[in-house]
Amino acid sequence: MFAIHATTFGADSPIPRRHTCEGEDLSPPLVWSNPPTGTRSFALIVDDPDAPDPAAPKRIWVHWLRYNIPGDVIELAEGAGNGVVVGAMEAITDSGSRGYHGPCPPIGRHRYFFRLFALDSMLPKLEADARRPELEAAMARHVLGTAVVMGTYEKSGGGTG
Repeated sequence: MFAIHATTFGADSPIPRRHTCEGEDLSPPLVWSNPPTGTRSFALIVDDPDAPDPAAPKRIWVHWLRYNIPGDVIELAEGAGNGVVVGAMEAITDSGSRGYHGPCPPIGRHRYFFRLFALDSMLPKLEADARRPELEAAMARHVLGTAVVMGTYEKSGGGTG
């Protein structure tokens, strides 16, 4: 079965501070296994469906968009989302820039979903200002499988401020 996990936190567990705005804001190390037969590339979407308040969510906040990860890659090292992208491309997040932007919830404990899509092809290069909708449109009809791991985070002091 196609699966993804973060090596610094377990599924449905707290994300370590170093991967958040209160720490070094480094993307966590991710490892995956058993991609579907015919996988040519991967796309990664990291989002928070609890924004701004888990008690009354109003939007899904996108933290990282990476695509055209080569099909023979099985991991992204810690900090892979914080520097030069090698062998892949990125789209614009809800922070208004490319790359990983870790958990930084304004209030409460939020959930962060790391969704890895196995695709049957490399995607065409998206426009410079492309965001999640453009990435999802490009992925349409190319998804062979999806693997998901979810972590949680609440800011120190109860998540206010």
